[in-house]
Amino acid sequence: QLQFAESGGGLVQPGGSLRLSCVASGFSFEHDAIGWFRQAPGKEREEVSCINYSGGTSSYARSVKGRFTISRDNAKKTINLQMTNLKPEDTAVYRCAPCGSSFYSWRGSWGQGTQVVVSP
Repeated sequence: QLQFAESGGGLVQPGGSLRLSCVASGFSFEHDAIGWFRQAPGKEREEVSCINYSGGTSSYARSVKGRFTISRDNAKKTINLQMTNLKPEDTAVYRCAPCGSSFYSWRGSWGQGTQVVVSP
């Protein structure tokens, strides 16, 4: 089972920055695309960003494009999300998981996530 542990969240003012980290453990499909998802209270989970196995291709939600940058280190089984110019609407619990087509073959479970709060 592929599991994830997220960290790096916290309270930040609008315009600030945070760097989220995700460490995978257990069995992993080596060619999985991995991404970040977020869910705010009362809202559905949305995909924030997704990066393919090689790290050469990435995608972003329109709401974060130009502000967030995703990266991965396969040797360390780590996926990072550099978040800049944070806005109140970025407030959510952030979790990582396989994304794109890889999501539908995933047999693991969601981690506890890391909370991001953007507030003055």
